[in-house]
Amino acid sequence: MRWSEGVRDAGVLWKLLRGMPGGGSHASRLDRFYAGQAEHYDAFRERLLGGRRELIASLDIRPGSHIVEIGAGTGANVAFFDAARQRDCSFTLVDLCTPLIEQARRRFADRANLSVLQADATRLQMDRPADVVLLSYALTMMPTWDAVMRRAAGLLAAGGQLAVVDFYLLGSDPPPACRARHGALQRTFWRHWFRHDGVELDQRRLQRLLDLCPQHELSEHRHRLPWMAGLSVPYFRFVGRRAA
Repeated sequence: MRWSEGVRDAGVLWKLLRGMPGGGSHASRLDRFYAGQAEHYDAFRERLLGGRRELIASLDIRPGSHIVEIGAGTGANVAFFDAARQRDCSFTLVDLCTPLIEQARRRFADRANLSVLQADATRLQMDRPADVVLLSYALTMMPTWDAVMRRAAGLLAAGGQLAVVDFYLLGSDPPPACRARHGALQRTFWRHWFRHDGVELDQRRLQRLLDLCPQHELSEHRHRLPWMAGLSVPYFRFVGRRAA
């Protein structure tokens, strides 16, 4: 790692160690948390957030599809779609956080087939149904995650895909579809570690996804974390379909 990259990452780590600010609305807490790290958000999280490229590669995306990403941040996930789909599909990127939205708007200022919206996802309205709704490491940071899931499913066209990748932890009574098992010590450590930065890890979000989309594909994985030698965090990839 180059010295400049180390300095950049140290700045992001400092914000993470300080944690999610308290007080105010969820939107204001996000703005204060990301204000000092938005510029370097993508480079650091490229190594922190696993499975995004693989999730997007697994999707069945036809030419002309409408792709909506909720909790899109700076829009970095668009790069994981192949060049043909970036040209022939339309994209709507949605986020609540002002510093991240500003980065996305600068990045895609010249893209006619891509729009960036700052909005509360629970009240999101679209002019046309979505063929794909993507949530990438977003649900675990959303206090109103159940309402967001229901809105995401409601945005889908018949046969559309709800695609989610996120951290998770399974308790003593995991959903039957899950194969992984996370012990009490592991659950305690990761739950406290992530909660400091406004990330809530449990199995409720995954269970709700399974309930919302009985027709689905689920895979469970672990990802090695940067700056934490030998430690890996559980995450899942999920693709569910709305009934045609």
